[in-house]
Amino acid sequence: MSTYTQDIAAVAALRDANGSSWDAINPESIARMRAQNKFKTGIEIAQYTADIMRADMAAFDADKTKYTQSLGCWHGFVGQQKLISIKKHFGTTERKYLYLSGWMVAALRSEFGPLPDQSMHEKTAVASLVEELYTFLRQADARELGGLFRELDKAREAGDEVKAKDVQNQIDNHETHVVPIIADIDAGFGNAEATYLMAKQMIEAGACALQIENQVADEKQCGHQDGKVTVPHADFHAKIRALRHAFLELGIDNGLIVARTDSEGAGLTKEIAVVKEPGDAGDIYNSYLDVEEIDVSDMAEGDVCFNRDGKLVRPKRLPSGLYQFRQGTGHERCVFDCIGAINAGADLLWIETAVPTVHEIAGMMDDVRKVHPDAKLVYNNSPSFNWTLNFRQQTFDTWVAEGKDVSAYDRANLMSAEYDESELSATADARIKTFQADTSREANVFHHLITLPTYHTTALSVDNLAKEYFGDAGMLGYVAGVQRKEIRQGIACVKHQNMSGSDMGDDHKEYFAGENALKAGGEKNTSNQFN
Repeated sequence: MSTYTQDIAAVAALRDANGSSWDAINPESIARMRAQNKFKTGIEIAQYTADIMRADMAAFDADKTKYTQSLGCWHGFVGQQKLISIKKHFGTTERKYLYLSGWMVAALRSEFGPLPDQSMHEKTAVASLVEELYTFLRQADARELGGLFRELDKAREAGDEVKAKDVQNQIDNHETHVVPIIADIDAGFGNAEATYLMAKQMIEAGACALQIENQVADEKQCGHQDGKVTVPHADFHAKIRALRHAFLELGIDNGLIVARTDSEGAGLTKEIAVVKEPGDAGDIYNSYLDVEEIDVSDMAEGDVCFNRDGKLVRPKRLPSGLYQFRQGTGHERCVFDCIGAINAGADLLWIETAVPTVHEIAGMMDDVRKVHPDAKLVYNNSPSFNWTLNFRQQTFDTWVAEGKDVSAYDRANLMSAEYDESELSATADARIKTFQADTSREANVFHHLITLPTYHTTALSVDNLAKEYFGDAGMLGYVAGVQRKEIRQGIACVKHQNMSGSDMGDDHKEYFAGENALKAGGEKNTSNQFN
């Protein structure tokens, strides 16, 4: 990629070659615009971010402390602010991604209005959100660089060569806000062909990593709700291969597939798997079904039965027409699913669990890694878990096993605020704090994500603002609760006109019209009150 100085020289030569009609073109203005638009297409973004994820996976293999993280987002502005905040607080975006949650697309982006996480929203809404996220992240680049260009101009005007050289170096080594997005394609929104078509849209929008689950597309449920129905491996693997074909067709040869299994909490299947030979994947899938051995004479009209080890068996069938698995087989089925998914071409695994417990996650991954030693996990640090209650109960149970006195605590009421300052609470919070590091070390979790954090933070902040503003505090509710905190914490969008691109628009007006430009950022712009 050419440097800022090289771009200036290249455009100057191009201008000179085109004669006097190009005399008004300032090569440095074009170089600035090019710097502010590093990525021209979503495919370029997908390739760039796939390379990042692959490098991060290699780094994690060498050092388990180098796991990656992301937060779910439902709007481009949300994703943009996360990355701006990450750069402000940590100075780099390394190992920090974005997660695109199908749940939030359904709940917040559907034209039908709020929907449950059941794949009822428009298919194209997911790809549209990927594109929107990257539009906002690219604007974050342009805004940050625009600020550097203005600093460069000021340093030059002041004759400060040292400052100008420092700013020039920051421009040439600018780190983009564009990071990998792990995008949720649910169960594929249909058959394998539908999965492939939707995957292409998402990759063309910039997605380098697609997450797909082994539920039935038309019976899909949120991973933390009841009634989940899984599909036989042949069906799921066809969709995994559809994703790979989409990546390869578009030239993203190292695109990533995250295969999610919901089997730990899914007790139902819609179909009995096809068995081509004893011991194959279909045979093993069927072996987990809850069946009863019968005689031919016991068959009723409409019964579905099959041969297992030379015996006629009838699977338990619910009034819904679904078949149920034997109780207690969730762990085994998850391991079976994970091994099969890697064999079918998945790069990363996702095991949806009922509670966030280090030893249970590690136990399943230990079994997977007996077959695939390098298997890595993406784990959902979900808001659907009551983290406080779960970890207080885990701590309580550990203390009981260790013989520690727990008489001061009521296990059934550990969520009570009366325990918030207790020793048990402090110990539980310490476990929550190290949960990601612990599971990365013990269960090979490469990526930790929170699916719905900004859904909850938006609700919480709006609740606090409404309570104050419409209550006794009045305008002070906004000023003290929002604006003053923005100023004190250096939140960039306190200057909301700047965040929306007003200053960039002024830059362009000057490029296009020179001294005739009518700019918005003059002395009467009230945003100057925040300088």
